[in-house]
Amino acid sequence: MKVWDPKTGRMLRALERHSGPVFGVAATPDGKQVISASLDETLRVWDLETGQVVRTFGANLQKPRGYFNRSVLCVAVTADGRRAISARIDEAPKLWDLDTGRTVRTLQGHTHDVNCVAVTADGRHAVSASYDGTLKVWDLESGRVLHTLEGHSGVVRSVALTADGSRGVSASDDNTLKVWDLETGRARNTLAAHSNSVWGVAVTADGKKAVSASLDKTLVVWDLETGAIVATFRCEGRACCCACVAPNLIVAGDRGGHVYFLALEE
Repeated sequence: MKVWDPKTGRMLRALERHSGPVFGVAATPDGKQVISASLDETLRVWDLETGQVVRTFGANLQKPRGYFNRSVLCVAVTADGRRAISARIDEAPKLWDLDTGRTVRTLQGHTHDVNCVAVTADGRHAVSASYDGTLKVWDLESGRVLHTLEGHSGVVRSVALTADGSRGVSASDDNTLKVWDLETGRARNTLAAHSNSVWGVAVTADGKKAVSASLDKTLVVWDLETGAIVATFRCEGRACCCACVAPNLIVAGDRGGHVYFLALEE
């Protein structure tokens, strides 16, 4: 993994301890630590100041190891920085205590692997996106499924939530995004403009816009209220991930290894 200065585009630090590709990363709210999810079957907690690994957990040493055997596909951190949710291949998502490294709860419900998990700002709920073509809204206290969000005709690759936790935006292999009302579990809108799978989605801090990253090599900025396209950017490679890291700053990556820092103008 690499840590970047978004103002200069300069790499600040390389974090090198995983023995396989890194599929997901999440930062703690205070910005002091990040948690990475890897093909090497582990989650690692990193100190961003020193670049050192603080804790490693999640490896299942009782089962035979192999390529993609128990890879950790995604990770999300609760707003208090005390818990994380991760999902492996062939396993249900797990809620972890970051202080002890112990599993707090397993979220049973999907019929296939989970690609992405997002947590509401209040830490009460999570939303998971799965290969089974659905999303699920979870009560983290009980582990109960509150809603199953159905509507995509392909694998759901990613999900992002508005800051108030009222809406979610999902990205799918059916080339579309869907905007969901998380209170009712109903789709509010379908965003269609991409010509290939949509692998990444992020929502701006004010909840007014979303950014999508697609294998069609484009990033699209959407108005979540109207569903209109605000802006489009063409990448050099197939876009696979994106994040909104400041009020008007988008960071995105493509499968060719390029990282983009884009200013979103009003």
